[in-house]
Amino acid sequence: MQTFKGGIHPPDKKELSKDNPITPQKAPKKVLIPIIQHIGAPSKIVVSTGQTIKKGELIASPEGFVSAPVHASVSGKISGIIDYPTPTGRMVSCVAIENDMTEEWTTLKDNPDYMSLSPDELKAKIKEAGIVGMGGAAFPTHVKLSPPKEKPIDFVIINGAECEPYLTADYRLMLERPEEIVQGLKILMKILDVTKGFIGIENNKPDAIRVLSDTTKSERDIKIVTLKVKYPQGAEKMLIKACANREVPPRCLPMDVGALVQNIGTTVAVFEAVRFGKPLIERVITVTGEAIKEPKNLYAKVGTLISDLIYECGGFKSPAAKVISGGPMMGFAINTLDMPITKGTSGIVALPEEELLHVDNFGPCIRCGRCIDACPMGLMPNMLSIMSEKGFYEETKEYNLFDCFECGSCTYVCPSKRPIVQFVRLAKSLTKP
Repeated sequence: MQTFKGGIHPPDKKELSKDNPITPQKAPKKVLIPIIQHIGAPSKIVVSTGQTIKKGELIASPEGFVSAPVHASVSGKISGIIDYPTPTGRMVSCVAIENDMTEEWTTLKDNPDYMSLSPDELKAKIKEAGIVGMGGAAFPTHVKLSPPKEKPIDFVIINGAECEPYLTADYRLMLERPEEIVQGLKILMKILDVTKGFIGIENNKPDAIRVLSDTTKSERDIKIVTLKVKYPQGAEKMLIKACANREVPPRCLPMDVGALVQNIGTTVAVFEAVRFGKPLIERVITVTGEAIKEPKNLYAKVGTLISDLIYECGGFKSPAAKVISGGPMMGFAINTLDMPITKGTSGIVALPEEELLHVDNFGPCIRCGRCIDACPMGLMPNMLSIMSEKGFYEETKEYNLFDCFECGSCTYVCPSKRPIVQFVRLAKSLTKP
């Protein structure tokens, strides 16, 4: 069984939604589509208030190489362009569209012979579709597929671990759309000219392992890798170590060891873009938590308000003390349900009071070393938090501050309940790499 050093075992809570098939979302009356849904340069709005628009039509064009276009997720009339908060806390320009409920698409074209396209043509289709990493990072996929010539890729890994508690969107995709996952992987392998592909799946998903093993039994170049259940098994560097036994050095990227990692949802979106020319305007999102009446895996339109998705799941069965965009380990608690989902929103988790641990006052570091044992990156989170707490932000770089990807394992195990991840984020915001 493949795994990595460190990590933790939080309750996965996936039983709330894992057996619920993907259900198409009911059409929302309106959407608010942020024009920044990716890492990199903001996109430029190319539409205006009062304009009638079709589903899939371009509403914002990329303003640089590391950027991505944004498309309308419904057809209708643009009712305004407003600044609006997103789950990350940023105020972002959003295009508001009143849905005319016709679902009228802009031109799509089926290309069953898509594998005959050149790598550059395939990559252009992915770029035009506005595809970004759908696991949460939202890095433009066409950029990730354009490594420098001096850093050739040896293999592609598809992340089917979905180690974040509560979330089951990728799990349902593996069960319901395995052929599209495999075809998406083959497209990625052709673009990068590699002959080795892995799909890593934790061993608590035996049915997903079985389905994808059956789907790939005639694919000699694709291997299903069974992974040990442990958080954060789905992080890029952990996945590369587990699947290919290669370690990404500090301050380096997967491409530095010849690896490229993509999320399950992203891989399906790549197939849809290349085969049908479909832009990334909808995604599977898990709406779950003990406070949700009917947890579901919804195929939701980008820009839908979180309140609409929760209503579609029957609303709250008990008062929600906290609602999280994403998972409980790396997601963001939100202060209003009137926020739109984005391309990178993998889940909405609503928790009642009894599921929360309230910490009014955290204690001093007691030097127990539990955070060091848990850190999958081999860092010293205790020192990062102490330095940041005292305001020694530059000194945190001596402890490899920017190698931390904020998985939250350290905070989870800390007996003093120190907000270690928050201290790390503070230091990063006040320190140059």
